Amino acid sequence: MTTHRIKPQMKYLFYLLFLLFLLFSCTSDKKINPEIERIPVHVVVERFDEKFAAATPESLQELKMEFPYLFPEKYADSIWEMKMKDTLQIELQTEVHKVFVNFSAIEEEIKSLFQHLKYYFPLFQEPKIVAVISDVDYRNKIVVTDSLLIIGLDNFLGKEHYFYTDIPQYLSKNFTQEQLTPNIAEAYAERIVPIPTSKTFLEALVYFGKINYLKETLLPFFEENRILGYTEAELQWAKENESEIWRYFVEKELLYSSDPQLGPRFINPAPFSKFYLELDNESPGRLGQYMGWQIVRSYAKNNTISLQQLLKTNAEDLFNNSKFKPRK
Repeated sequence: MTTHRIKPQMKYLFYLLFLLFLLFSCTSDKKINPEIERIPVHVVVERFDEKFAAATPESLQELKMEFPYLFPEKYADSIWEMKMKDTLQIELQTEVHKVFVNFSAIEEEIKSLFQHLKYYFPLFQEPKIVAVISDVDYRNKIVVTDSLLIIGLDNFLGKEHYFYTDIPQYLSKNFTQEQLTPNIAEAYAERIVPIPTSKTFLEALVYFGKINYLKETLLPFFEENRILGYTEAELQWAKENESEIWRYFVEKELLYSSDPQLGPRFINPAPFSKFYLELDNESPGRLGQYMGWQIVRSYAKNNTISLQQLLKTNAEDLFNNSKFKPRK
């Protein structure tokens, strides 16, 4: 009996074709919209952080003329000259340069984000993008105006960076390069999504649901956990317990409650959500945001409506017409 063996070259080709098949089958549900891809967008991140690091007292005036919005008039030139020599400033510059040597990948992400913004919101004009060092001002990592996008790079050095030792881990876990573009998308979403008119828990759920739904729309190739700022394990916990979370909200009659403690318990960044049950320590924070996202997703799926109309729909109408059912 003759045994036929596959030649090494054929075996390699077979594996290559198999891997390509897997790749295309996994990504076929999220194809690039050619219309969006053709939208002209110019994205260049101006590295003010590097220019300031290279500046001298003699070149300060030139730098101020180039970036006048970064030099408040109330501060004398002597303040900036002292900052140039400040050891902490120099250390920040050094650490930022280690992480952000090349910005091309992030520029591509921002380009795609801006193309999606222009597609859905035609009046959007891409801003001037400036990278700075913010003295780890993590509450203002991203600053957006009509014509400016300012990125505090020292807030994205990696969750284990020693600069973040005294910052709670549930916050610093997202101080990574991977979260830079989602943070930019969130800053724009907060400018676009109407602020709730009432203080009910349902209003908060739907508001943050819209924020995350818009982020998902603007960043269609980003993983769900990256959109929400969850780890993969946190997202899995939320999915596996979705039915129980929703049952708790309904049975405790939280939806139409205006209790101010519901924000800290289920909406705001926190190490865990607060059901006042034994499972609290296992849960991720911000589960209200996650549930609101699922409600808005359900509404979008079950209603023929534009993105702009969806974002303007009031919370109660959106919820009542969402046909939302938590996964079991």
